[in-house]
Amino acid sequence: MSIVEVRGLTKKYPSFELKAASFDVEKGRITGFIGRNGAGKSTTIKSMLNLVHPDGGTVCYFGKPLTGNETEAKKRVGYSTGAVNWYQRKKIRDIVNVVKRFYDTWDEAAYRKYLELFGLDETKTPLELSEGMKVKFNLLIALSHKAEVLILDEPTSGLDPFSRNELLDVFTELKKDGVAVFFSTHIISDIEKCADDIVYISKGKIIAAMPQADFIARHSAPGETLEETMLRLEKE
Repeated sequence: MSIVEVRGLTKKYPSFELKAASFDVEKGRITGFIGRNGAGKSTTIKSMLNLVHPDGGTVCYFGKPLTGNETEAKKRVGYSTGAVNWYQRKKIRDIVNVVKRFYDTWDEAAYRKYLELFGLDETKTPLELSEGMKVKFNLLIALSHKAEVLILDEPTSGLDPFSRNELLDVFTELKKDGVAVFFSTHIISDIEKCADDIVYISKGKIIAAMPQADFIARHSAPGETLEETMLRLEKE
C-alpha cells in the first residue's frame, strides 16, 4: 500500500530543474533514493514536504493531498537531515521538551529507547556533538513520535561504518512494524544492504522507481555491484 504518492513534481531554479518526478513510497518497505550530488535528491525531498514550494505536481500522504492537510500529515511523518541547525546552545533535553509539545503521538518510551541505543547524552548541546551524533539526534526526534513514514535526507552522512550498520538495522526493525522508510544517500552499499525499492534520479529526472531486485535485473551487468552499476549509468 502506498503511503506517499508523488506525481509530476516539478521545481525550477535558474541552474536546475526537477522534471515531473513521480514515484510511490510503500508501507512497511525501505526505499533508497539514489543519485549523484546535485541530481535533485534534496530538492525532491523538500518539495515533498513543502519546505520549498514546488511549481507543479501533487504529493499525497495516506491517500490525502498534502495541500490542505499539511498539519495532519506532518504529525504522521518523521523528517530528518544530516545536520542540526537550530538551538545550537540548548541542551538536548530542553530541545526535546519543546519539540514533543507539537506531537500528541509522542512516545516517551520510544524516546528513551533510542536515546540509549544512539548513546546520546541529554545534557549536551548540539554544538558539543560530532557530525555523526547530530545525525542520530535528528533521527531520535523523528523516531520518538510514532511516525508512520520516515523521510530522511542523507541520514548516514558522517556516521562511521558501525553506526551506519546500526542505523540500517533500526530501519529493518521499523519496517517490520509497517513503517515506510524513504532515505537518500550517496553511499550505495547502504542501499544494497537494506533497500526493498530504489528510486534513481539523474539530472533532475527520475530514471527508475522499482524494487531493488527489478532494478538490478534491468540495469546491472552480470557480476556488477549496485555501486558499479550506478557509476556506469552516470557515464552513459
